Amino acid sequence: MAHPLFSRRIVQCLAAFSLATTALYSHASAQMPGEGVKVTPIFPSIAEERFRGEIAMEGLRELGYKVQEPKETEYGVMMMALANGDADFTVHLWDKLHDKFYQQAGGDSVMVKTGSIMPGVLQGYLIDKKTADAYHITNLSDLKKPEIAKLFDTDGDGKADMTGCNPGWGCELIIDHHMKAYGLKDRVKVNQGSYFALMADTIARYKEGKPILYFTWVPQWIATVLVEGKDVVWLEVPKTDLPDGNNTVDTLYQGKNLGFAVDQVKAVLNKDFAEENPAALKFLSVMQISTADESAQNLKMQNGEKKPADITKHAKDWVAAHRQQFDKWLDESRAAAKADQ
Repeated sequence: MAHPLFSRRIVQCLAAFSLATTALYSHASAQMPGEGVKVTPIFPSIAEERFRGEIAMEGLRELGYKVQEPKETEYGVMMMALANGDADFTVHLWDKLHDKFYQQAGGDSVMVKTGSIMPGVLQGYLIDKKTADAYHITNLSDLKKPEIAKLFDTDGDGKADMTGCNPGWGCELIIDHHMKAYGLKDRVKVNQGSYFALMADTIARYKEGKPILYFTWVPQWIATVLVEGKDVVWLEVPKTDLPDGNNTVDTLYQGKNLGFAVDQVKAVLNKDFAEENPAALKFLSVMQISTADESAQNLKMQNGEKKPADITKHAKDWVAAHRQQFDKWLDESRAAAKADQ
């Protein structure tokens, strides 16, 4: 029979070990509140927008989440997938531009829109500065003049050729509305297809010294190749006229009315996932990157670093360069999870 004192010491040791194990587990759990939880991102099929998604995934992994390979689709389908629980989050909703997609999928009743992933995103129409200066072109309505429209005619039909955006992106609906609202249907032909292939032709025309007219948005690499104020200028519109009739939104950039809402990119989560995962919700609420950072990364892609592994590396490099801020976001996320317990 074991000595009573010896038995008591065994019990004490086991109790101490149990407490230590519990403390270690609690610490690990606090550091990794998403431990074991699978999370499915959903992104657009535009490779140039993958960068911010990779940063979001990196943060969720550091919180313990088991991040799955992202699904890719167009914006409207993306919102439906989030609403139905076929995906858990995205960091790609333009707050005003894509609001119709968000509302049609069920809006706040089935999803949570949060944060400001990227503030100050812009859209609009640009022409080369040389032509703008030579012919005093400042406004989209100047294209109503046949002699001005003809300057941008690339196929001989007498209409200005404008590089437009892809169907399913949301911007094509506004462009089509603008062409009607500003009386430009008979003067401007909007070319749609593969946007970046069309823009490659547009840039080639510019390098040949020919006039160019195109739609674009910021951030992305084109703004670093066709530089505003040096190579190209934004065109104003006659007045704010948007398809949803909400014409009181801010469309001004540096005193020019671009015709599109000055916007911000938001995160969207499936509502059930958001409620069950306060750490993920908090991280996506506080994460933010600048348009300049994404444009710079997009230029790396344009210069050849465009494989998925390259984009992942760009994101990891960005996190390393912003480690102090990134850790602050992680700490806030852990605190949110702890407060929810």
